[in-house]
Amino acid sequence: MASIITGNASRLGAAQNVSLTTTSAASTAFGSQTYSVLLVATAACNIRISDGTPTAVTTDTLLPANFPMIFLCTPGQKVAGVTASTATLSVTELV
Repeated sequence: MASIITGNASRLGAAQNVSLTTTSAASTAFGSQTYSVLLVATAACNIRISDGTPTAVTTDTLLPANFPMIFLCTPGQKVAGVTASTATLSVTELV
């Protein structure tokens, strides 16, 4: 049985890929109209969304592999991620 997700829809904005390793890596700053982002990673990783240049650690929010999730943010923030091996974090701004 298929599940249906209801709620507010958003337009896809700028997208970027962040290469993740065992050392934290951050995205570029989100745009001036970005209040939510769609994140999906090729391997499980830990993420942190914050002002400045955040540093993700292994106790931060877990993003499961290949499981798209939407997070609230503030314009100008960045997302950082870290993983146990290597992964690609896809970041899509929702506007």
